[in-house]
Amino acid sequence: MPRSTRRSAGEGSIVQRQDGRWQASLQVDGVRKAVYGKTRQECAARLADLQRQVAKAGTLPDPGKRTVNDLLDAWLEVKAPTVRPRTLHDYHAICDRYVRSPLGKVRLNRLTPDRIQRLYARYQMRAQSRTALKAHRVLSQALALAVRWGWIGNNPCDRVDTPRYRPERKEVWTPAELRRFLDGTTGHRLHPLWLFLATTGCRLGEALALEWGDVDLGAGTVTINKAGQHIGGQWTVTEPKTRSGIRTITLPREAIGALRQQAAYRLAHGGGALVFASDSGQSLTNGAIAWHMRRECERLALPRITPHGLRHLHASLLLAEGLPLPEVSRRLGHASPAITMAIYSHAIRDDSAAVEAIERALASRG
Repeated sequence: MPRSTRRSAGEGSIVQRQDGRWQASLQVDGVRKAVYGKTRQECAARLADLQRQVAKAGTLPDPGKRTVNDLLDAWLEVKAPTVRPRTLHDYHAICDRYVRSPLGKVRLNRLTPDRIQRLYARYQMRAQSRTALKAHRVLSQALALAVRWGWIGNNPCDRVDTPRYRPERKEVWTPAELRRFLDGTTGHRLHPLWLFLATTGCRLGEALALEWGDVDLGAGTVTINKAGQHIGGQWTVTEPKTRSGIRTITLPREAIGALRQQAAYRLAHGGGALVFASDSGQSLTNGAIAWHMRRECERLALPRITPHGLRHLHASLLLAEGLPLPEVSRRLGHASPAITMAIYSHAIRDDSAAVEAIERALASRG
């Protein structure tokens, strides 16, 4: 028979079993749940944790026989109507590649912080810190949903160390290197696209979804109002991420000339609504564009950057020239200048001119 022991006020009923373990129980709405511990202190701590869970959720956690796979399926279903198609596609990929295989069959009531932490450690040992961080973000969100639904009492991801990931510094060309690339790729069928990206700062998806109806060569402007991408092999066009993503951009003369050439080229190849398209009028793929750009960088002996790197280059050059941050932010379609500052602070001109002005002002008072 378990023997009862004297307990502190509000601690709950704690007894020691014949096998030496300690047991405590809590009853809510006629449902009783027991917790166990090797010591009385461990059992009391688990009882207190259970009481906090009940106070927060209003009911006892009930994971049943649900597994991590069951939770991920439910979480993805809930996420589907709230995120962009590309984001949902990425969530599925992260779950399938990095979470389901090592943890999918684990029951939720047996998913412990140490098990999750060891998974992250394995990824980090293989120099996959970014993978560990992706898995953490998805798993943490899914487990938070399980807590809200009363499947589990607390989120084990709250008790692990978030994986650290420091992205490598992106290669950025100098103005001279950009000029070499543009001059060296004249005549390449993707040259107008690369020139457009470098002179507008548009996202690649925004450029690929651009239609001739969005272009006003007379006024020298383009209106960005959508973005395109291939998801699971299907061409998908969506609205920009934020309201500020819808914008009108003024083009430099070189870009206007390139678009006039592109219009003639497209007309000679059957026309079509898309400004940048294959010879058959189909949407271009990110992979093909990146492949051609990589090959041209190697041919011209230039540091390798991606098509998206041309957007970074555009922003960095504008900020280095002292263009006001809000103006650069609007041109890039960022939701706020703070986002631009966080990404491109390295490119903002230093304040040496301001220091010199202060020194001159102070000297004049001497």
